[in-house]
Amino acid sequence: MFKPEIRHDVPLIPVVGDAFCFPYLVDLTVRKGILGVTGLRFDVSDDNGGSLLGVHGKLWQFRRKKRTISDPSGFPILTMRSKVLALRNVWSVYKGESSDENDVIYSVQESKVLQMKIRLDVFMAGNRGEICNFHVKGSYTSQNFKVYKGDTLIAEVKEKVKIGYFFKGIEKFEVRVYPGADYAFVVSLLVILNDIDGGS
Repeated sequence: MFKPEIRHDVPLIPVVGDAFCFPYLVDLTVRKGILGVTGLRFDVSDDNGGSLLGVHGKLWQFRRKKRTISDPSGFPILTMRSKVLALRNVWSVYKGESSDENDVIYSVQESKVLQMKIRLDVFMAGNRGEICNFHVKGSYTSQNFKVYKGDTLIAEVKEKVKIGYFFKGIEKFEVRVYPGADYAFVVSLLVILNDIDGGS
């Protein structure tokens, strides 16, 4: 059985919460599927196949989009809501199922209105400045991306499988979360980038 190497010298970087941070490298598998005509679901599992998180939403929401991340029992952890009529993609991430601005944990936005590659900036709720707390670098040709805190790489996502909606509507991602980073936070970025890239 795989035994992770615990790094006692690595500080935790909780964004959603300490419960989602581990002092060792975590590999996750994320599968996206279509439920019926309008349903959208992501299933997140560890490298042993154990369920960690589920994400629910709807396809083709032309106004404000909503995605909810829940634990395996169905308890809502985060709700991601897109901003209506923004010049660039902007999402706010709330505690639980809240829509109260006082419950915003962080916001995610494209770095520029027009950009050749995917660049996302993440601002924690108390950050009113111009320097983001985290940033994402990716590509429009695939949904591979990396997450950084400053110059430090904290997670990587690789798209492994993609089958069009009119067939099975399946996408699969491999996620590597480096010691100390918050895996629920990384999953939320994957869901948001998947939408921006036209995945939902």
